[in-house]
Amino acid sequence: MMNALDPTPDRAMRYLLFIAGMGGLLYGIDVGIIAGALPYLESTASVAWKLSTQQLSFIVAAVLLGSVLSSLFAGALADAIGRRRAMVLAGALFTLSIPMIALAEGYTPLLLGRLLQGISGGLIGVVVPLYLAESLPAARRGRGAALFQLMLTVGLVGAAVIGLSQAHTVDEATRAAAALPQAARAELVFAAQDKAWRSIFWLCLAPGLVFTLGSLALKESPRWLAMRGAGGPAMPDAPSVPLRDSLASRRYVLPFLLACLVLALTQATGINSILAYVVTILNQAGLPGSTANTADVGLKVLNAVMTVVAVVLVDRKGRKFLLMLGSGTIVVALVAAGLLFRGAEDGQRDVRALVEAQVRNDSLALRLDGRQLAALGAGGGAAQQLTVAYAYGPFTDVKSLRSDDPLLPTVQLRREDAIDEDSVIGATLRRWHLNPFADPAAGRDAPLVIERAWLGTVPSESHGWQVALAICLFVAGFAVGPGVCVWLALSELMPTRIRSNGMSIALLVNQFVSTVIAAMFLPTVGYYGYSAVFFVGAGFAVLYFLTAAFLLPETKGKTLEEIELHFTGAAAGGGPKVQESMEKLGQAPR
Repeated sequence: MMNALDPTPDRAMRYLLFIAGMGGLLYGIDVGIIAGALPYLESTASVAWKLSTQQLSFIVAAVLLGSVLSSLFAGALADAIGRRRAMVLAGALFTLSIPMIALAEGYTPLLLGRLLQGISGGLIGVVVPLYLAESLPAARRGRGAALFQLMLTVGLVGAAVIGLSQAHTVDEATRAAAALPQAARAELVFAAQDKAWRSIFWLCLAPGLVFTLGSLALKESPRWLAMRGAGGPAMPDAPSVPLRDSLASRRYVLPFLLACLVLALTQATGINSILAYVVTILNQAGLPGSTANTADVGLKVLNAVMTVVAVVLVDRKGRKFLLMLGSGTIVVALVAAGLLFRGAEDGQRDVRALVEAQVRNDSLALRLDGRQLAALGAGGGAAQQLTVAYAYGPFTDVKSLRSDDPLLPTVQLRREDAIDEDSVIGATLRRWHLNPFADPAAGRDAPLVIERAWLGTVPSESHGWQVALAICLFVAGFAVGPGVCVWLALSELMPTRIRSNGMSIALLVNQFVSTVIAAMFLPTVGYYGYSAVFFVGAGFAVLYFLTAAFLLPETKGKTLEEIELHFTGAAAGGGPKVQESMEKLGQAPR
């Protein structure tokens, strides 16, 4: 089959990077698309199909379940059918999921469609970086992985933009229906919301088709062909190697553990949780609500811009340099944010007993007006901020209220806000006695306990901007270093014989650490304040810097065989001749 790759190597390389970038785009869409669709899906599906809160949570979590399941077998699948076919399968599953979701008229097809999206995302997260590592020459491998991360962030932004455009459409329909009778107005708004969430998914069909059809025109990974003994005459010096080898082999333990450590530390910096709660964090730091939301948008833009910078630098300055630069910047940023919050938190007073006295029927509704402030012992003048950490059994939450916030005059502590039903993953693991997190049943009858409550003067807006600047520095450092280099660590450090299965396990480690950090975030804030979150993240970032400085080899410009040789110290099975043969195989028409 002759295709667009044949005319020139440069054109072939651009095409390969384009398709890999589309894979990153789909990965980002997989993660971000439900955020814009969920409000309308919840409003319409719960009415039309009588979906419960439990079923809606399953629909949201199905992508994560599918991703975890496919991550487990992605490496073995890529070994069995090849990297290119695995990419085609991933794209086909994503493409199939779109009409299944958008045309759904019930719970089951909607759930299955979301599950397919998750399976697709898990495959893409393993197979595309694997294919890039094995197919790109050493001089361009870093740029390829960086492009994957860049397009991932573009996918997240794109999903948000699609959701925003449909939100405007629904708002326009709601305003147009304002003068209609109640029944007609409800029918029109329902139709607009139903069309909105379906349109959000339909708009994601095009990139799925591009990735699927584009992957068909790619050549197979030369290293996979070499492992399968498919080289023929083009690979006369290729060693006969098994399709896979044991992860427990002594010569592979160090690079495998090092890759897992890098992926774990990437999440241990707290990146996902800090970005998820960034509006709340900035509000706590002193920025008004609307300003905090504006800063959130600025952070997303900064993340994309700095990822572009990383794309330019990764093959020039090297992975080790960027990881040291990025992790060092993260340390400075998180320590600065922690010190700023520590200064604000030191001025707060413990009002736990006074708040606890106002609990009624295991709930609390507290209005932070002048009378209430006086009851809590606050003087007049400056605006005050009340933060309450509470629990129902093993489930904790944190609520904050500012006396100068006209949009949220009351803080309410309710059982349903603190206790979420099990996700589909949690329910499944609990049946197997493998779920380490609390059972929702343990909180349903538990009394409300006020664990901490503190009151203090609202930090100044300038203080809030200082914290915002520190978080901007954090995001910039992460984007330049770990954000890009984590995909390179995932693919470059794994020796060829364990690369596919090793990448699957390392990606699961990454997901597990992210989940644990998310579960610990609110309890940590509740007991120790936001400063503790930033200081803990800074501690892990120091460990990240030391790992990059003293354990990671520089892989810029090195072939995968040379990187493997660094760890194993063994003969590279044919050395330069094998590498030359692989490159020839990768350029040969199929």
